[in-house]
Amino acid sequence: NQNKTKSYPMTEIITLLKCILPITQKKEQKHFQIIIQALLSMRGRVTMLGLSRWSEKGGSYRTITRFFHEKRDWGAINWLFIKTHLIKNKGSVYLLGGDEVVVSKAGKHSYGLDRFYSSIQNQVIQSLVFLNLSLISVETRKAYPLTTQQIIKPNKEGCVKDKSSKSSKVKKSKGKRGRPKGSANKDKQNVELSPYLKFVQDAIKEALKRINKHIDIVYFVFDGAFGNNYATQMVKQCGLDIISKLQKNSALSFPNEEEYSGKGPHKQYGDDIVYDKLPEKHLKSTVMDKDKNITTKVYQMEMLHRKFADRLNIVIIQKINTSTGRLAHVTLFSTDLNLGYEKVIDYYSLRFQIEFVFRDAKQYWGMEDFMNIKKTPIENWANLSTFMVNFSHGLRKESHMKEMSILDLKAHYHGLKYVKEVFKLLPDFANDYLIKKVSAKIANLGAINPSQEVA
Repeated sequence: NQNKTKSYPMTEIITLLKCILPITQKKEQKHFQIIIQALLSMRGRVTMLGLSRWSEKGGSYRTITRFFHEKRDWGAINWLFIKTHLIKNKGSVYLLGGDEVVVSKAGKHSYGLDRFYSSIQNQVIQSLVFLNLSLISVETRKAYPLTTQQIIKPNKEGCVKDKSSKSSKVKKSKGKRGRPKGSANKDKQNVELSPYLKFVQDAIKEALKRINKHIDIVYFVFDGAFGNNYATQMVKQCGLDIISKLQKNSALSFPNEEEYSGKGPHKQYGDDIVYDKLPEKHLKSTVMDKDKNITTKVYQMEMLHRKFADRLNIVIIQKINTSTGRLAHVTLFSTDLNLGYEKVIDYYSLRFQIEFVFRDAKQYWGMEDFMNIKKTPIENWANLSTFMVNFSHGLRKESHMKEMSILDLKAHYHGLKYVKEVFKLLPDFANDYLIKKVSAKIANLGAINPSQEVA
């Protein structure tokens, strides 16, 4: 009886993990199967101790500890899984998106521990922060994590003050106001990247090496933190066009359309933008919501920014409260001047799918629960939790799990775990049909969208 229940429900997990066989050893493959099954069936905080308590034979605490202390190429693991189970190579458009996730962390000795701003708590907290790059499908409207790398805050040189001597402070002369005489113009294209932007660029290039052999990636999507020339040039150096957001008060100018007077340099900048009075000739769409008294107007224009090297494809979404007359706007931009306004808005909105990756990784797969403090275990935990987001998508592609949420998925495997343990205690009379029938029945208890497998 134990032999019959041994492979059920491991068969689905084993089938999905076959794709990573070329880059994992047989022993590592077995550990993956044990840990993933424990993650799917367990309750409570996701820690190494919790995993060992819910693991099958071969998943002792010492084995799980060794698993998290071994270095592995998570980028290759995620890509092989995505390529095999989650994407279509022909006729589909994919974006490369990035975002940061802040994970609160107690203690004092965790690698990379510092104080970072958390948008969820709306304050600076003691935490770890990770950069996630994801492949975003325009067709399925989902993000598939590629890699998750920890960001280490660099030491700021010159910030340490000598408190023992106040006389050591020397007042610097302010000098004359304005630009120093004889200073040369800065090259806005060949910019010097900060350590953080170099870190992001290396992550993008590494991801593109794997992806571009199978999928043509054209656009990189990031939030307003990349709404500057340095980040734009960094992305262009990777061979991609960026889609991001500018500040609301960005000083944009129309290209000069006046004829050359014949004297002096050619005038590059024309009239500055006035956000309250946008030219009607650039209006692309108007949508009225009579219930909320809101009118939404979308403008698209080719404009210049004095701090950017190139012309920008600007899309301004303006909302007008028809009852009060108040205005609000959002300014999106792209370095692809031929991209239509609908796609600029649509592609930028898809960036939010990465937030769902972070939500699932934290809520279900242990990104907020791990108690490790060393570099390698921390990276393994962060990447395992995001890999499980991909794995849950792979499971739900099965015919009988398509409508299941992650809660239903965990309830399903939680029930199967108890059925498996009960059958081990019974005499050896149960056949495969009875095992599958009872398992399918018990696994649906408590599910909102139960499995469609025939019971």
